Amino acid sequence: MKIRYDASVDAAYIQLKNDDDPTRFGFTYSCDPSIVNGEINLKFDELGRLIGIDVLDASKKLPEYLLRLD
Repeated sequence: MKIRYDASVDAAYIQLKNDDDPTRFGFTYSCDPSIVNGEINLKFDELGRLIGIDVLDASKKLPEYLLRLD
């Protein structure tokens, strides 16, 4: 797992897929903003496996220590 955080837009990407996994990107599912209190997008590969998570307003949703990892 890798976490990348861009403070200039307060967005984080949580990568669950290994860099050497050749499976291609499949689709994105956008969670209902009213339910998650913001915008969270789930990324799936072509086989339907969750490979990553986009989190907007990340500083309000994720612990600070995760945003400092790189």
